[in-house]
This record gives sequence, C-alpha cells and structure tokens, in this order.
Amino acid sequence: MQLSKLSKTLKRTVVLEGWSNKVGRQALREIFEAYRDMLQEMVDYAVKHNASQATLHKVFYNRFREKFPWLPTRVIKGCYRDAVRRARSFLRLKKKGLAVSDMPVVKSITVTYSDSQEWRLANGDVELRTHRGWIRLSLRYSRLLVKYLYGGWRLASELKLKPIGKRILVYLTFRRDFEVSYDPSNIVAVDINENNVTLAVFRGGRLGDIYRVETGLGKVVIAYSERRKRVAGGKSTKGRGVKKALRKLRERERKMDIIYKTARLIEELAYINNAVVVVGNVRKGKGRLASKVRSNKLRHRIHQWSVSKLVEILSNKPIYVVEVLEAYSSSKDPFSGKPIKNYVPSVIRVAMRGGKRVRVIKITLRLARLVNGLTLDRDIIGAINIGLRYLSTDGSPMALGSTGSHEVWVKLVNPHQGSIPLTELKIIETNYKYREWGNALY
Repeated sequence: MQLSKLSKTLKRTVVLEGWSNKVGRQALREIFEAYRDMLQEMVDYAVKHNASQATLHKVFYNRFREKFPWLPTRVIKGCYRDAVRRARSFLRLKKKGLAVSDMPVVKSITVTYSDSQEWRLANGDVELRTHRGWIRLSLRYSRLLVKYLYGGWRLASELKLKPIGKRILVYLTFRRDFEVSYDPSNIVAVDINENNVTLAVFRGGRLGDIYRVETGLGKVVIAYSERRKRVAGGKSTKGRGVKKALRKLRERERKMDIIYKTARLIEELAYINNAVVVVGNVRKGKGRLASKVRSNKLRHRIHQWSVSKLVEILSNKPIYVVEVLEAYSSSKDPFSGKPIKNYVPSVIRVAMRGGKRVRVIKITLRLARLVNGLTLDRDIIGAINIGLRYLSTDGSPMALGSTGSHEVWVKLVNPHQGSIPLTELKIIETNYKYREWGNALY
C-alpha cells in the first residue's frame, strides 16, 4: 500500500510563573510602563484614523525610539501589531453597538520579545537583556515544560511576558516538525452535533465502522446556563462576589475535558487506519445561523457550540485534517442520492456502571427509512455524506460495495472511557437493530 506523506509543523505554548530580584523587578516594571504608554497612544490613533501597521510605524517609530532608546526595536514594532489588533476589535464591537466606552482602554498588556538575541533559556531560568543589564527570571517548573524540552521539540525565538499584579507569566513557545503518513482512500468523517460527535470510518473507499461519541455538550450548556442564573440571583455578573461564584462552576474546564477526549479518540482512529480526518465546515456558518435566531436561549446554545474548538484541536495534532462543505449532508440518502423526506424521533437507553452505581443514558435518535430498506439516524447519514463528499469527486453514492454483506456496526462511545464502545447498533439491509456490546456495563 502506497501512503501519501505530509509535512506538518505544530506549535505548543507553555505558560509558567516567573519571579526576579529587586533589580529585575524594577527593570521589568519600567519596560511594562513604557509599553503600556506606547500601546495606549497607538490604539487611540489607530481607532481615530483606522491606521495600519505601516502608518503607525511612520507616525510613532522615530518619536518612541528617541523617548525610549533602551527598548529593543522589535518590542516597539510588536506594539504596532498589538495596537492594530485591539483597534480593529474595538471598531467591530462599536459597529455592532457592543462597545461600552467611546475609546478603548488598555488594561492588560503582553510584551513580546521575538529576537533570540534579547533573551535565552539557561540553567532552567530565563535570562533577559534590559536597559539595566541582563536579568534573571526564575521559573516555576512543570511537567509540561520538561515534556517539550526533552521530547524532541525545539524552542522558538519568541518570548512573551505578561504582568498580572505582582506575578509575571512567562510564555515559552515550542515547535516540532512531523511527517504525517496517510492513505487517501482511508478517512474518518466527522459530523459535529450539539450532543454528540458521529464518526464514519472508510477503509479503501468503503464504509467500515461508525462511532457515535455521546458528548452531551448541549445539555452541559443548558444546565450551566440555569445554574448561572441561580448564582447571579438577578445581580450584575460584573460584581466581585458573583464573579467569584461563577468561576467555581468550572463550566469551561468540563467542556474542554470532553472536547480533548473526543479529539483523542479521533486521533487514535486516524492513526490506526492511516486515515485523513474530514470535518464539515459548519463553523463558518455558525455566526450566520445565530443571527437568524430570535430566541436568546437558542442563540446562546449556538454560540457555545464547540465546533471551532474541536476543529482547532484536531488541526494542532499530527494528523491530516480537511474541511469539506457540510450543507444538506443530512438531507440526502448516501446510498441512492435521493432526498430524504422526513425523520421520525426515537429514543434508546443504555445502562452504564460507574463504580457501584448503574445509571441509564438516554440517547435521542432521528430515524429515516431509506430507499434500500435501511433505517438510519440523521447524524450517521450526515457523517457518511461528509465522507462521500471527500471520496467521490463526481458525487456518486458508493458508501457500501455492490456485493457482499451490507452490514455496519454503530458503536456508542462515552468520551470519558476512551475508544471502548458501550454498545453496538447493527445496520443491516432490513432494519436498524440494537444489540448490547459484550462489556456494556462498566
């Protein structure tokens, strides 16, 4: 089997807490104050004149070079990019009527040293060249830093420093080149939905297995929305006490845990099958979809839909990821190409044991009767059609071969238990049957 190869460069950032002695703290304080003054002035000018980086360079470079001759040139030039980014973000918000002030206010800053001659990593600490000489920033080590330092990753030339109160956060960036091998006829088609992620695995251009990962992210969003209302109790969410209480809910941590575990399963399937990961580009139309919705609750759920984050995480893994058009992927029969008229709701229940307790997972399906007698769920049809759009340049529906047993197993997966399926649903020519997996109870 001849495999295609793709070179891919991945980037990882490690955030560490740093501290210095009295001389180092004074030098950093002066650098941060100078950067804040420059940034505020540039942002104000960029908002008033809609200026670009080139314009800011012409207007401010010589003046700031004379005012702060001890600042590295690259720090001043990095301030251009920061100012333009903040100004354009403010103008977009102002156009939508979401800006809370007439002009943007610089609250937090991040100073970027992009020249490796201005800093170095030595003996486990960061040494930085300043106007007061070289200063040392001691770092609080982490396992993640050790992993990248000694795991074949190379340290990039970019260093970022962010002051937060009396603390200083140090951002170290690592890069690594990967050679991804894949068979163009083997793919893992990914259909991302509100409460599940459905995967259709094609081998040699033919449909093999189907995985339905029950993420439950939509239910998580609804549950936390109600909990936030109870915590706020009608008060402003900007109050100190309410903010502290909302942080304890840890909604983002729980959602990111589910997303990362789902991405790990997709990565494992792609690696085992030497496959291309094909994802529908639904994230590009998410903003347009939300703008058409009148219900605030539904609009909130659409904005909290973690499509973009899952695609971003997959793109930052050593696998080949392709996005294809997803429009109308659930409204066409993948085996005959004919339109599907309607779907009928159905519910199945799966027992899962966690420790000594057994709980029941309720899974809602939307089933359609196809021309050839198959009964399939809407999300499965969407995943199969996404895979076919990548495989079939002419759009021909060839998910299954014309001969042999037309049989596919649909594996229901809990993201917290890896790739071990809870149950299997068997697709045969006459019906959509349910059969428990051998180790359905955990």
